[in-house]
Amino acid sequence: MTDEISLPAEMEALDNYLLSDRSPPESMDLSQLDGFLAGVIASPEPILPSEWLPVVWDGEEPQFDSEAEGKLVMSAILGRYNAISSALSEEPDTFMPLFWEAADGSPVVDDWAVGFMRAVSLRAEAWDPVLQDEDSAVLLIPIGIIAGQAIGDEDPTMRLPQEAIDDLMEDADMMLAACTVGLFNFWRNRAADGVQRKPH
Repeated sequence: MTDEISLPAEMEALDNYLLSDRSPPESMDLSQLDGFLAGVIASPEPILPSEWLPVVWDGEEPQFDSEAEGKLVMSAILGRYNAISSALSEEPDTFMPLFWEAADGSPVVDDWAVGFMRAVSLRAEAWDPVLQDEDSAVLLIPIGIIAGQAIGDEDPTMRLPQEAIDDLMEDADMMLAACTVGLFNFWRNRAADGVQRKPH
């Protein structure tokens, strides 16, 4: 069981909506959404909201009590998207993912990692250069391992001994933040070197 993280009012309203009966049953929770947005922003190719927003709702149509609620929810999602984008591009040291908190106060990183890898799956082939580069592969593989464990869909080639998993999870919150910054910079540096991100 996890405790709620301390959230700004707009994000708390979004969290409440995502947990309500009005959101589609398989829609993302707040931490998974946060990882998903980070993955979309760190993507090798631009992904428009018209493509990624339906994934948030698992392809279903969200229901709102009022027009005002709909605007609040969308504003919160896009506001968090913009905040992550600004942090990664301008102040990477300030980037901090939204993780749930366990009863003992430790961060729960699984949902966030699952969300990030759902974003990766939108452009799976385009992510190949990361995995083909030894230095950058270590930025994506840990996220994939944590997500695979969370959903029971581990890649056999990424399976680690339990001791290694324990080491990985020890500082996973800081590691995931650093990995995201590294992946974002990987694509930005490739673009600067003349390897362009593909247009839509």
